[in-house]
Amino acid sequence: MSILKTLPKRIPTNEEGIFYKSIINENNKEIDKIYLIRYREKNNDKLKTIGKYSQGIRINYCKQIRNEIITKLRLGETPPIIAQKKQKEIVKLDYFADIYFKEKEFEVKDIEKLRKSYINHIKPFFGNKDVEKITSDQIKEFQKIKREKLAERTINALIQIIGAIYNIAILKDIYKGNNPVNKNVKRINVDNKRERYLTLQEIKILCNEVKHEEYLYIFVQLALQTGGRLSTILSITKKDIKLESNSVQLKDHKNNSTYLGFFNDELKHILQDKIKNLNINDKIINRGKQVIQDRLTKIYNKHFNIGLANDDRKNRVVTHTLRHTFASHLAIKGTPIYTIQKLMNHKDIAMTLRYAKLAPDSGKEMVLQLYKC
Repeated sequence: MSILKTLPKRIPTNEEGIFYKSIINENNKEIDKIYLIRYREKNNDKLKTIGKYSQGIRINYCKQIRNEIITKLRLGETPPIIAQKKQKEIVKLDYFADIYFKEKEFEVKDIEKLRKSYINHIKPFFGNKDVEKITSDQIKEFQKIKREKLAERTINALIQIIGAIYNIAILKDIYKGNNPVNKNVKRINVDNKRERYLTLQEIKILCNEVKHEEYLYIFVQLALQTGGRLSTILSITKKDIKLESNSVQLKDHKNNSTYLGFFNDELKHILQDKIKNLNINDKIINRGKQVIQDRLTKIYNKHFNIGLANDDRKNRVVTHTLRHTFASHLAIKGTPIYTIQKLMNHKDIAMTLRYAKLAPDSGKEMVLQLYKC
């Protein structure tokens, strides 16, 4: 857990009698500062802490407080009580957000994307608000307003960011209240299960696009003929290929298991040439995930994703669509659902049943023959 530390050194400002101390994190980055004023009372130097920058304290305010104290002392009056002792300290969500993004800077892959989402959508609503006064009802109202312009999945991501910001403040023990993103704030149900699969014509278009790039063509063919995930296909080695049985041993990294896939004679001949000069443990495709993804995404966008929003998870063609294409066409050809489950390496038949609706047998003939009165 990260610990915030206040440095002991007082740093003078441009205003007489006004200083600050830096508050740093474990990476020695200044994330806040605390202001102090110095004045003389009865020939003794006095130091008073005014408050933190994150609480809205600024040099001009410190100057005003110091002048009031000095004036009262000259007149023989009791100095005024410093403001933060009379008023409850106000901490704004922006302060917690700064801590969160600095904390997660090297931990979260898309941290800049999250920061941009905060600035564009959350900050205008809550950034300047007292963290103790943001309620679950306000979060739900925020959801309602955002539904007019944003996709449900995007809104859920924004709510998750707010909750994470509060959680880091609670974890660091700088916030004692409750997280307003609680069980009363329901996430929006999103029907974003991928249903898109490539038609036979689209498969021809894709294969034609990649046919001159051997590594890409082999990847696409293996994905379409085995239904393997991206990581599964890229982990296939020479020893996994069994040419005599047109089969390949596949590694399911998601389920941490292995299963058998098959390929046609056309791909068999390509693989036969490919593995001739490979060592037993060499990978069939010597390209990284990002290379594959970037190249294929350009093709998907060119032919299949025209006019679709970037967050349209349900309809956009992505590399995982090749897996759905494999299962969908098996179902269309009448392959038994349990066979599809085995070929997809689904642990739960419920995952496979989504393809059952594509089966050609509607049951009509069985129903028509059911009764004779």
